[in-house]
Amino acid sequence: MHDDLIARAQTWLAEDPDPDTRDELAKLIEAGDLTELADRFSGTLQFGTAGLRGELGAGPNRMNRSVVIRAAAGLAAYLKATGHTDGLVVIGYDARHKSADFAHDTAAVMTGAGLKAAVLPRPLPTPVLAFAIRHLGAVAGVEVTASHNPPRDNGYKVYLGDGSQIVPPADAEIAAQIQAITSLHDVPRPTTGWQTLDDSVLDAYLARTDAVLAPSSPRTARTVYTAMHGVGRDTLLAAFARAGFPEPALVAEQADPDPDFPTVAFPNPEEPGAMDLAFAKARETSPDLIIANDPDADRCAVAVRQGADWRMLRGDEVGALLAAHLVARGAQGTFAESIVSSSLLGRIAEKANLPYEETLTGFKWIARVDGLRFGYEEALGYCVDPDGVRDKDGITAALLITELASTLKEDDRTLLDLLDDLAVEHGLHATDQLSVRVEDLTIIARAMERLRENPPTSLAGLPVTKAEDLTRGTDKLPPTDGLRYTLDGARVIVRPSGTEPKLKCYLEVVVPVETHKDLPAAHARANEILTSLKQDLSTAAGI
Repeated sequence: MHDDLIARAQTWLAEDPDPDTRDELAKLIEAGDLTELADRFSGTLQFGTAGLRGELGAGPNRMNRSVVIRAAAGLAAYLKATGHTDGLVVIGYDARHKSADFAHDTAAVMTGAGLKAAVLPRPLPTPVLAFAIRHLGAVAGVEVTASHNPPRDNGYKVYLGDGSQIVPPADAEIAAQIQAITSLHDVPRPTTGWQTLDDSVLDAYLARTDAVLAPSSPRTARTVYTAMHGVGRDTLLAAFARAGFPEPALVAEQADPDPDFPTVAFPNPEEPGAMDLAFAKARETSPDLIIANDPDADRCAVAVRQGADWRMLRGDEVGALLAAHLVARGAQGTFAESIVSSSLLGRIAEKANLPYEETLTGFKWIARVDGLRFGYEEALGYCVDPDGVRDKDGITAALLITELASTLKEDDRTLLDLLDDLAVEHGLHATDQLSVRVEDLTIIARAMERLRENPPTSLAGLPVTKAEDLTRGTDKLPPTDGLRYTLDGARVIVRPSGTEPKLKCYLEVVVPVETHKDLPAAHARANEILTSLKQDLSTAAGI
């Protein structure tokens, strides 16, 4: 076993094109660090519907140039096998460690395989890449990003020619092609032959951002903006300037791209503490709202003043606000969301006589809905221009929510006032999440198994009226690893995260509201049920 492990590490070392990871691996071999080597060689990073995502480092179980070259070669083989023998693959990347290297390796592999490749000119938001695929008529796109994961991670996200992320069976077919690559020496990687794009694609994207706004809408709302050390700032500022909004006040400490994310434990606006600097800036400048992007700017977080201080709106609240705004503007087409998002969207669509669809979790599913006009999911992802970007887009979502805030401001109203109106009209839809981050993934498997073997019959004192194991699929949804409990006035979904070592439980409570006067009592009741749901669910899952 020991000799075999060292032999495998030495074979990998001989092929590794990156001096950094070669050096790292050589030191581990020299030190005879079998524990660390076993971890890196215990398997391969699995290519799935989220592409690849993992910790940077040497070995097949880490993100590195060797793993990326294999992934790119597998994608190229898949494209050729499906008839795209000389199509264009467009490649974007964020500002994380090694992202530019991974992007250029991908371009080299595509070129060596006889495909055309074009790389975006510098680190840019993921939505610009999703736009570029459709704009340039590419057969596929790759975005090198780990989105809002910790600094030590990177990732590799694959889109096909419709501009949306891969779904089964494409993921398994690409994974099979990756498996078939025996040696990196078999993968041709020329040093030239691909195109580095100029700013015309970005300019075309920015020109489309104007189209999400109503031509004569007010543009007066003042914002504080944080890029969360990512790549969103320049694109967002350009979009806001084109639209004629006041220039956002920047959170200076988080404005520049920095792959070490020095001011946040996790560069995700949803994580505790991530928005503290933005709140501090808002206390200084008194804006109408705070906007945050995650590091690759495909998500958009919104915070508003509530009483004396600021609070983050939940993704479900922003989703409902954007939907109500689009309905008020006369939008036509299908409104869609993932099953873990609030059922309020369905109520808004129904009242407006608009088609409504529920999909599995992830924009790869939402983006595929026929006739999509607006799609969102609770994890701060919103698609407000599906013809331009068939994915979540934190730049256009920021424009649209700022337009809504401006429209409300004209009447001396706020986003919270509109949320209150929606609660009175449709019932108070309160959502929360119980999210457990684990070091040991078997904890998640055990919790799911425990719930399957002993499904709860009541939670928070509410009877479970329906318990569904989503691995069997439903008449509307393909199979997925998840459990859904319908209660009298509430709903719970439990699933393992697709991108992080987390078990996620999504909770929703609906409390009827007669008038605005009843809202405080409704909020208190909803919070009480949500707290109780969390406790009972933790006990039932053993977490």
